[in-house]
Amino acid sequence: MRNILVINPNSSKATTSMMVHIAAEEAPPGVSVSGLTARHAPSMIVNQKELDAAALEVEATWRTAEAESWSGIIVSAFGDPGLDRVRSSAKVPVVGICESSMLEAAQGGRRFAVATVTPDLADAINGKARDLGLSGLFTGIRLTPGDPRALTSDPKALEEALAHAVRQCIDEDGAEAVIIGGGPLGQAALQLAPRFNVPIIAPISAAVRRLLSLMEPAPLEALAPG
Repeated sequence: MRNILVINPNSSKATTSMMVHIAAEEAPPGVSVSGLTARHAPSMIVNQKELDAAALEVEATWRTAEAESWSGIIVSAFGDPGLDRVRSSAKVPVVGICESSMLEAAQGGRRFAVATVTPDLADAINGKARDLGLSGLFTGIRLTPGDPRALTSDPKALEEALAHAVRQCIDEDGAEAVIIGGGPLGQAALQLAPRFNVPIIAPISAAVRRLLSLMEPAPLEALAPG
């Protein structure tokens, strides 16, 4: 059995459960998914100060679990906080949901955008596209109105607000794929996908797919029928 660890840089255990469920749905047989929740963090990261602090929280969370046997690790906040810190010490592949979703969205030279709820993280998202060498394909960010935390507490309103942002990405910016930018937005991303004719990238699912491509193959005996 191969084991994936999902680190939630937010302090919401409900969000961690949602992330683990999405990751487990994407994982094939023979791969289990577990989650850990940051202890000293906001329930949702909405600005650069919180994102910076989350990097230390992600590293501290990883330290509590690094002695266990993992096959791969996902940092599940859209700014990928602490990703480099965990990579520097982990002996297995480590991916972030932002980098994974951007790399997937840009496959084949597609123009892609991000629809999200956090205006104060726009600079960090733009910076991620630049660092990945994808600025030439990145059409930009479309944002939902209002307070991010209030919006995410109302799933229906969240889905409709994101749908409007996605439509702007496609119709006004020419995006050929749209990422729903946020770990806590994972469920909304899955619900939005059937509503559009372009790929809607759910970042947690994208991270699982990328991680599986980087992980060691399962031993042959693990694949043999019992």
